[in-house]
Amino acid sequence: MTRRLILAGAGVGAAALGASLAWRKLNPPVASPLAQAFWARRFPGLDGAELDVARWRGKPLLVNFWATWCPPCVKELPEINQFYGEARAKGWQALGLAVDQAGPVKAFLQKTPLDFPIALAGAQGLSLVRELGNPSGGLPFSVVFDETGEISWRRLGVTHLADLRALISA
Repeated sequence: MTRRLILAGAGVGAAALGASLAWRKLNPPVASPLAQAFWARRFPGLDGAELDVARWRGKPLLVNFWATWCPPCVKELPEINQFYGEARAKGWQALGLAVDQAGPVKAFLQKTPLDFPIALAGAQGLSLVRELGNPSGGLPFSVVFDETGEISWRRLGVTHLADLRALISA
């Protein structure tokens, strides 16, 4: 009798867990208004086509705001690129949003090619930076969106490879 009760309890627990997982898959958490506003954005790509950021939703995404006229930004980009090379096999994505114009960005990328996508945030990129939690609007600024689409990490100033590697294990 005790054995039957234990088995029945385990069965009920497994069914509840399965129902909970199915419910979460069919009804994902609703992102905060701030995150929803980010995921609704589109940015011009360097080729002129628009990039819809919603295509990156569902996996961790590192977004780096940078500019060619910002020496700390230029300094950190190779480390972000290395992080992307190491982390993409683990599901990580990266997006560079240049607070700049297409000409200087294209010239920079000719000298320093990057493996992750770059789009143009332009002058309104500084407004977006402020909205995402950087009231001073300083660069470089990096944000991580988690699998649910919410901001899980922010960094104003140079981000080092060790900092980014720590995100993978967190």
